[in-house]
Formats: sequence, C-alpha cells, structure tokens
Amino acid sequence: MNEEKDQLVASVRQFGIQLSATPRGARLARLRAVEQLRSWELEYVTRPAAHIVAELATNAVTHGRVPGRDFRLALSAADGTLRIEVTDTRGDRLPVATGRGLLIVEGLAERWGVRSGPVPGKTVWAELALSQSAVSRIPTSWFPTSQFPTTRYPTTRWGTT
Repeated sequence: MNEEKDQLVASVRQFGIQLSATPRGARLARLRAVEQLRSWELEYVTRPAAHIVAELATNAVTHGRVPGRDFRLALSAADGTLRIEVTDTRGDRLPVATGRGLLIVEGLAERWGVRSGPVPGKTVWAELALSQSAVSRIPTSWFPTSQFPTTRYPTTRWGTT
C-alpha cells in the first residue's frame, strides 16, 4: 500500500520560476524549461515545449508587461501530459489567436487556453501529450536546430548567452 502511494507521488513533476519581464527573461524561460525537461528525462518533448514556452513568454514580456513586475513560468508533468503555464500581470489584455506566436502554440499543443488570475493577471497555458508517438507527429522542419544547443549551459565570454 505504501509503495503504491510513493509511486503516485513520484509520477507528478512540477517546476516554477519567476523571471523578469524582459527579453532576457523570456529567453531564460525557454532555456530553463528545456533544462528541466531534460532533468525529467523528457528529451523527446523539449523541442515543441521550448517553442511553446518561447512564444508564451515572449507574449508575456511584449503584451503582458507591467513595469517593475515579473512573469512566472510553471511546468507540470502528470498523467501523460505536460502542462506549460505562463502568468503575467496584465489580466485586462487577453491573447487572441490571430498572431503568429499563438498560431504556433495552437499547432504544437494538444490544447491551450487562458484563465484569469491571480489578480490582476492572467495565465496562458498549453498542454502537450507526453507520448513519443504524439510528439513525432509534429514535422521536424518546424524546429530549427540552432535554437537547441548541445551543451547544457552554453556560455559566452560574459558567462551567459
């Protein structure tokens, strides 16, 4: 009985980070998401997830930014689904799926949506199936390889990229 409970808890994975609402914060969101998925041994889903995180974080920085306020990235993996959430502080500006970014999210995710809160913000979320067959249906031509470095932490002369 106790072993079953331990297995259930171990199958739910969560990660969250608060980042500055700047282009650098959006880039760090993508890099941290990829690294977290690799640590969860979910490498096969890193490419579509990285694109979704990049688009949602960029939208949060571009359209949901309030000076002096951050945005939050959350990842959770449970029951065969990866849920990506980006929360910003502009609940009055809801996303519309007419721009290029959300069309990419719509094409990659199994489903996506928006929920109000926490006040005064909103959370835009997207879900990916955690099966290799579901991920393999996405054309590889959608993913430029240059965005996914082979080293774990690419560095420049200044220590970050």
